[in-house]
Amino acid sequence: MAATTLTDRTLVRLSGEDVRGFLQGLVTSDVAGELPVWTGLLTPQGKCLFDFIVWADGDDLLLDCEADAADDLIRRLSIYRLRRPITIARDDTLSVHWSPDGSDDPRLAELGRRWLAEASEPVSGWLEHRLRRGVCEGKAELGDILWLECNAAELNGVSFTKGCFVGQENTARMNWRSKVNRRLVVVPTVENSAKTRAIYTEIGLSVQHLRVDALESALIPDWLAASLESSEPA
Repeated sequence: MAATTLTDRTLVRLSGEDVRGFLQGLVTSDVAGELPVWTGLLTPQGKCLFDFIVWADGDDLLLDCEADAADDLIRRLSIYRLRRPITIARDDTLSVHWSPDGSDDPRLAELGRRWLAEASEPVSGWLEHRLRRGVCEGKAELGDILWLECNAAELNGVSFTKGCFVGQENTARMNWRSKVNRRLVVVPTVENSAKTRAIYTEIGLSVQHLRVDALESALIPDWLAASLESSEPA
């Protein structure tokens, strides 16, 4: 059996009455259309609480999320559910899989192929593959950071046309004013600093939250470089 399972990911299933409509009013991306999409659930101030990829499974939705954050995500979504006849629970019958051979990750084609299936052997190499392409995920890297500072606009993680979502007001204002003063970036160092979010000593990389005028040490992929250039004052 091929080694393709991402053991640090799990699936949360939403089933019941109009689960797309329920999630549509909460998250940053448009889940009413074609799936999968990468999205965020934010605080009212626009800071990241959770990020996940939304998949369709018939009338149900499957949230491909960080395994360690799944229970907290379920509790948060259950608060918003109120009296709706919707079930929100882990689904252990399927697992998240990854291969570098492909181009269908909803965030960035260069991330490779991603799909859902029964578990196989654990895959290795995903962490470095992701970070070398400048893509951050999970609470350790994204938690409590403004969503646009997580590079959400560049990685297809926000829709400014779909309607309301939690944290929309501040997120839309930042976009309208082109006022993203800091960015989450990957830096080839394992030295800790006040700006460090996560350190991965085994691959010599860290995730840092830096001002856009202080990115000299960061790995800047083409997709982010283009955005930084377009936002520079004339």
